[in-house]
Amino acid sequence: MNYGQQTIRAARYIGQGFIITLSHTNRLPVTIQYPYEKSIMSERFRGRIHFEFDKCIACEVCVRVCPIDLPLVDWRLERDIKKKQLLNYSIDFGVCIFCGNCVEYCPTNCLSMTEEYELSTYDRHELNYNQIALGRLPISIIGDYTIQTVMNSTQFQIDKENSFDSRTITNY
Repeated sequence: MNYGQQTIRAARYIGQGFIITLSHTNRLPVTIQYPYEKSIMSERFRGRIHFEFDKCIACEVCVRVCPIDLPLVDWRLERDIKKKQLLNYSIDFGVCIFCGNCVEYCPTNCLSMTEEYELSTYDRHELNYNQIALGRLPISIIGDYTIQTVMNSTQFQIDKENSFDSRTITNY
């Protein structure tokens, strides 16, 4: 191969490299600026577990299917109605592997997986959630626009009912 053919081949390879580089300039960036932007979670994302105390029948299926026997269920047998009464329910997310077996096998659907994944704390004991902490809705649901407008419209009706000449001071 002579010098002229080598020069043409080298120029063609350099041109192909430029074409690839220019094709990447029109693409959107793959990375996001995490604390300020958050990616949208898929429907099957397994985040923090949400617990509904009123639906639970204290059957302990969640404890039996958990690979690490994690949920702690305290209950008392009501002899007059022959039913279990749930006293306490807690999950330690410092140990939880987020497998979703408890949610899958729950007969009353009182457990569900949320999109919340920011559970980091400085103290490990803060990751032990009881039934009150498990029942809180995640921030993404609380910050939902449709829920906010409904809450604001009911607040507006309450403010409208209170007369302006009353002397009670309320902080919202």
